[in-house]
Amino acid sequence: MNTMAKQQSERSRRAFIAVAIAGIPAALLPRPAAATDKMTKPQAEYQDTPNGIYSCGLCTLFVAPDGCKVVEGAISKDGWCKAFAAVD
Repeated sequence: MNTMAKQQSERSRRAFIAVAIAGIPAALLPRPAAATDKMTKPQAEYQDTPNGIYSCGLCTLFVAPDGCKVVEGAISKDGWCKAFAAVD
């Protein structure tokens, strides 16, 4: 391989590596959750009644008055799902 072709090849490789490395941090940054990132009620096994003493109103994921950070749609504070996370 002649010197000029070898230098061109090395520049292309360096450019590719530089672009690849520059893109890594952007891929690792957290992004806000979109509505499509939430589970449906059937996926979460949501029920409108509490599970014993546990209810959405006592969950860290509950968003008053009737929302949830991980389940789509209106949620009852008296409901429950498998994503339940007790408030400490």
